Formats: sequence, structure tokens, C-alpha cells
Amino acid sequence: MVADVVDRALAEDLADGPDVTSVATIGADQQGRAQVVPREAGVLAGVAVAGYVFAAVGQGRVRVQLLATDGSVVRPSQVLLSVSGPVRDLLTAERTALNLLTHLSGVATLTRIWTDIIRGSGASIRDTRKTLPGLRALQKYAVRCGGGVNHRMSLSDAALVKDNHIAAAGSVGKAFELVRAAVPELPVEIEVDTVAQCEEAIEAGAELILLDNMNLAELRSCVALAAGTGGRVKLEASGGLSLQVAAAVAGTGVDYLAVGSLTHSAPVLDIGLDLAGPDAGVRPPVGADG
Repeated sequence: MVADVVDRALAEDLADGPDVTSVATIGADQQGRAQVVPREAGVLAGVAVAGYVFAAVGQGRVRVQLLATDGSVVRPSQVLLSVSGPVRDLLTAERTALNLLTHLSGVATLTRIWTDIIRGSGASIRDTRKTLPGLRALQKYAVRCGGGVNHRMSLSDAALVKDNHIAAAGSVGKAFELVRAAVPELPVEIEVDTVAQCEEAIEAGAELILLDNMNLAELRSCVALAAGTGGRVKLEASGGLSLQVAAAVAGTGVDYLAVGSLTHSAPVLDIGLDLAGPDAGVRPPVGADG
């Protein structure tokens, strides 16, 4: 999957031929080394993916050293990755490697902020399917690097009964029964909008219930209903969540907070590549906007 993502990303840059700027300014035999360095603190994710980009471009000509671990907190000027080889290869790979690394590290960093806010509550931060096409597995990996947990990967590895499914089936209970009968081997989550619907879902046998856009009082009422099942039912709060209310929502006793912004709105972590070495010349660092 990583190879496919990288191949498609490189194809965008090399669709019409090689990097004309590097070919014009850098000799084919010119060797150099470069270091990938953060410009700000954050949580790292995707360092091996970035390394793979350099290796893929280099085709055996580039040496890659991974010097940091995904999931770790990194600081400005810390060397995350070192590469050496033909300077043309290093600069051809630079932007694709940084695009992936800055984005995935941004997802991990934002996830860590959320998990830190609710730490000690017993709840977990959970991602959604609101991911960029082609990057779902990598984005969900980055969420795990940040301390979050994953929701389903696809539409067929778990069932999620949403409001439109309920409307089509006629009721919460009927929708749950239909899905449970169709895929008895899969986990089934059902979305509810009211405390009464939550009670109906519990009575139908649901074990994972999504509480959509409920206020704190409603969440507490649903937690009380779930408590009566002896731990059989898990609850996930969703909709209208923000960092400002995360601690209060987690404090109601829900098991998960579903946060779509982890993957669809995470800012990049500013990371750049510094080129150095006896044959590389002097070049200003390129950061996330370079």
C-alpha cells in the first residue's frame, strides 16, 4: 500500500520526465547528504515512509538512515532521517517525502493533543472514515502513533447503522435486527440521536452505540443506561466535539470520542530537509511550505 501511494505521488512529479531544475543545475555524478529536521515540536509518524520515498527514487543509489521512532515526541533541529547519494535523487524525492511525513506527523500530533486532554478519564480518542482517498491506512496508522484508536477501515469490516439506515428500515430496533441477521460475524454499531433511541438500541441487543450530537446531560443518561448492562454496551460520543469540550464529554463516562478532524483537518507538522556535504553546496532549508 505504501509503495502504491509513493508511486502515484512520484508519478505526479515525474509525469513529463525528470526534475528539469535539478538536471540543469546538478551534475549527474554529484554526491551529497541531507537531513530531515523538524522546525517545531510534535509527534512523529511516517519516518519510514519518507525513507522509502528516497529509496524508491534512488533505486539503490541512496543510503537511508532512520534516526527517530514513530510515536515519539520530536523537537526542533532533531535529525529524524539522514540520506546520502546523488544530489539529483535527494532533491527529486524531497517534496514527496516531506508531503507524507509532515501530514502524517500532523495527524499524530493533533491526536496526541486530544488524548492528552482526556487522559485519566478512561475514554479513548477514535478516528473516523473521514480520510483522504488513498491515504486511509496511513492516516489511521498516524492516529495510533498519536495515542488514538481506529474505527473500521472499510464499509465491510464492521457495520455502522446510521440515521438514514434507520429511516429506511423504520426504527432503531428493526435496523439493528436486519444488520445483525445479515452479518452475524461482524461488530455492529448503531447511531442514535436521543436517549429513547439509545434505550431502544440496548433492548435490541446493541453492544456499541454512537451518541450523535447529544448534550452532556443526555450523554450521562445514556451512560447510566449502559451501566445497567454490566459492561456489555460501549458508548461513542460523536458530533460537535472540540478540544474545548473534550474533557467534559469524556467525563460523562463514554468509552470513545469520535473525532473526524484528526484526519480531515490536521495541520501539517513543519519539517524540512537540509542539504549539506562536500559536493552539495549551500542551500536554504525547505520546510512544509517550500
